Amino acid sequence: MKGLVYGGGGERSWAEVPDVVIRDPRDAVIRIDAVTICGTDLHILAGHVPEVTPGRILGHEAVGTVVETGTAVSGLSAGDRVLASCISACGLCRFCREGRYGQCRGGGGWRLGHDLDGVQAEFARIPFADLSTHRLPRPVTDEAALMLADILPTAYEVGVLNGGVRPGDTVVVVGAGPIGLAAILTAKLFSPAHIVAIDKAESRLQAAKNLGADVTLTPEQVPLGSIRALTGGLGADVVMEAVGLPETFEMCQTLVRPGGRIANIGVHGKPATLHLEHLWTSDVTITTGLVDTSSTPRLLDMLVGGQLDVSSLVTHRFGLGEIMQAYDVFAQPATTGALKVVLTR
Repeated sequence: MKGLVYGGGGERSWAEVPDVVIRDPRDAVIRIDAVTICGTDLHILAGHVPEVTPGRILGHEAVGTVVETGTAVSGLSAGDRVLASCISACGLCRFCREGRYGQCRGGGGWRLGHDLDGVQAEFARIPFADLSTHRLPRPVTDEAALMLADILPTAYEVGVLNGGVRPGDTVVVVGAGPIGLAAILTAKLFSPAHIVAIDKAESRLQAAKNLGADVTLTPEQVPLGSIRALTGGLGADVVMEAVGLPETFEMCQTLVRPGGRIANIGVHGKPATLHLEHLWTSDVTITTGLVDTSSTPRLLDMLVGGQLDVSSLVTHRFGLGEIMQAYDVFAQPATTGALKVVLTR
């Protein structure tokens, strides 16, 4: 079979790799029907995630068909169409029992495309398959389901829920890439008064507007003044960092009101400054987090019920064998306008 192999130092290749096999009774093997590329994959290629070693198959967002299950898998059968979650969950450790699967200490957490081979391949082994996959209702397309593998639960849990978005809030999302757009989409579920999107790329600001942002700004348009004008001079109730750069995290600190919340979603590869010399008197709450995906069943229900429309998040489509080209397109959003790219079998 073939897979997208990380070669270290920014190198990647679509290469022949050993066939996947069941290694644990709780495993399943799935045939990959649709897969996408995440910004985290670009962070890996940039060297920001040193735990990922050369030779690793990348990818943690896929829809597939079950080919084989281990003897301890009870909820899946060959032929089932499933969403493979970006997070694996043992279901037994303290954190899994609390629904905090991202912190699993029983062999789960972020494994696929991290310290286990991932899903950007023709087939993939899914650990803890009963808890780490979701059978898909027939009306849900592969493309729509892919948006629930990572970006929707990440934005919803780490951004919207951690940020405590409430009706009437002013919410600022710094970074209108796929995660930031998913944060806008799911923040709308809580009826904020204003959603402000900040990004350098005009195409992404337009996408943010289409998904529900009522104010869009570039970093050069003095976001602080615009946001204070919306809020009687106070600042935003909730600010979400969805980029992962020191300068965007620092920007968030200038935009939040006293008593407000900063929810960091971005993957940071470098230290960022926390300006406690300004914030220590401000009662500001700062949250961080890795997605748990405990919200995936609820988000899937909302997708089936028509409460979430994710169709505009996909901008480019490729065959699985065109993954090298898809990476090139995804890595240059300013010139290609790429949001999510989908590759199908």
